[in-house]
Amino acid sequence: MELKRINDHVSVAPQISPDDMPAIKAAGFTTVINNRPDGESPDQPASATMKAAAESAGLAYHHIPLGRDGVSPQMVEETEAVLEGSDGPVLAFCRSGTRSTTLWALSQAEKLPAQDIVAQAAHAGYDMSHLLGHLSQK
Repeated sequence: MELKRINDHVSVAPQISPDDMPAIKAAGFTTVINNRPDGESPDQPASATMKAAAESAGLAYHHIPLGRDGVSPQMVEETEAVLEGSDGPVLAFCRSGTRSTTLWALSQAEKLPAQDIVAQAAHAGYDMSHLLGHLSQK
């Protein structure tokens, strides 16, 4: 399991497995966000399986799938609500972590300066500079 820390409250990861949930809990996370649509790849666990494993480990679980249709305002709002409502660190995952980082970045547009968002994402290994126009509009 490869966790990439964006800041004290949010980390992202490539695909995790149901078996990773106890270790995620032990690492101090309280919430997991799954940003993969079900059925994206044959080896991917279903969201229902991931939810059951997360809840069994004592983690809150949210499914905010970001697929081929791209980002919607609702996805950004849901991400923001989960981040604000979490009582501890959040781990978001997708296939590579990029979509999770994108939703985090867009959810922070009204809270942080655009350059800070891009810098935090870059520190975790994700280039979000293509979002500068969207982040600066808010």
